[in-house]
Amino acid sequence: MITRPLKDVAAWVEYFDQADIPVLTRTQAELVQFKDNEDNLNGRELADAIMHDPLMTLKVLRYLHTHRSKRQAMEITTIAHALMMLGTTPFFRHFAHLPSIESTLKDHPDALIGVMRSMSRARHAALYAQDWAMLRHDMESDEVTIAALLHDLAEILIWCFAPQLMLAIRGMMRADPALRSAEAQQRVLGFQGQELQLALAERWHLPKLLQLLMDEEHADQPRSKNVSLACRLARHAANNWFDAGLPDDYQEIGQLLNLSEDEVHERIQRITLQAAKSWTWYGVAPVAAWLPLLPTRS
Repeated sequence: MITRPLKDVAAWVEYFDQADIPVLTRTQAELVQFKDNEDNLNGRELADAIMHDPLMTLKVLRYLHTHRSKRQAMEITTIAHALMMLGTTPFFRHFAHLPSIESTLKDHPDALIGVMRSMSRARHAALYAQDWAMLRHDMESDEVTIAALLHDLAEILIWCFAPQLMLAIRGMMRADPALRSAEAQQRVLGFQGQELQLALAERWHLPKLLQLLMDEEHADQPRSKNVSLACRLARHAANNWFDAGLPDDYQEIGQLLNLSEDEVHERIQRITLQAAKSWTWYGVAPVAAWLPLLPTRS
């Protein structure tokens, strides 16, 4: 475990590049069930299970893109395509023994709750992004979905391997609700999570398209804007449904999707309820639990 900030972003990249990245215990169980029924495997169901877990999604993409042949010119940007390229038997063989997040953080219960909330939030962001991409007739909505799922990957990794530092960041934000997460990260770590995120994506040869979609510098482009807004909404909603940032989120989402304010609220609430069905993956209350507290819209 890291207990104090490393020298710079490059040092963090080196550390994570050598780390055995864990996955959810639920992911381990799901893979066992799929392996036991491999002869009747539904690839789309397996891909969906993997995409409940940002770290498992990362491991699959990382493995594929560091082992692809020189003849493979096209980058694989979705989990479904990655599974087809890997083949199910090699996939199950390579990912047969995975460490779990729950075991990694067994001595850090507060950090375990923190990482589970971050992963739940990532799942919410991915579903928002997917819904909006489909509404926009995006032919590759899975790319947008994965980009949103992995958008806060650096934060999740730091929760797993430097829990004390993430607890310090969370403490700062609780003491000052107006403090942005990026500023808190800068104060504690010496850099913002987005910087580490993009450096890791480059080191691990993640698809250039996914790197572009995750990069806030390109948030003016419609697909990147979709990802950025989905992650902002998920972060603000995770605070509470009265977060001061939500009105601006609703307005920008309406502009992106060409929807009225009521239509924006309807879609958000529907996807929020859909996301709540996966709450057992993370063991923390989904943001849908606080929807009934909102005043009825007339």
